Amino acid sequence: MARSLSQMMLKRFAAYPLARSSAITSRSIYQGEVRYSTSVPSDPDTHEDFRPTSKLESSGLSLENIVEQDVKENPVMIYMKGVPDLPRCGFSSLAVRVLKEYNAPISARNILEDPELKNAVKAFSHWPTFPQIFINGEFIGGSDIILSMHQSGELKEKLKNIVANQGKAE
Repeated sequence: MARSLSQMMLKRFAAYPLARSSAITSRSIYQGEVRYSTSVPSDPDTHEDFRPTSKLESSGLSLENIVEQDVKENPVMIYMKGVPDLPRCGFSSLAVRVLKEYNAPISARNILEDPELKNAVKAFSHWPTFPQIFINGEFIGGSDIILSMHQSGELKEKLKNIVANQGKAE
């Protein structure tokens, strides 16, 4: 019974076309007859409370200054795809998991929210890929370097004072 039901469902789904034509024009993606926009609409009828805002733009600092301030003020700073609780890439996820092994306080910025921030971080570190991890103001590298440091014990030494200071603060 279950087998015949699954075969019947498979035949019904097989009748639908697998791929529809897609076209990308400017900042819109057309798939079939549905349009997906990748830009923010400038609808004058949208109330100000519902318009997207950038916290970075409203701070009054340049992106370069924001990156510099982040790195100076946060003992462990990671620029990643997603956020520590919900990484959006396997490399970012790996880096966060390794750092969480030490219970170090992690500060993070999601580079997917602002392409200009992504470029500012690349310019600051002179490193092309993400995640980018800074410990005590020093650029460490990405997930592969953090993993290697974890395996060799070097990361434990780097984070020792940070974790100890966090314990005193609590």
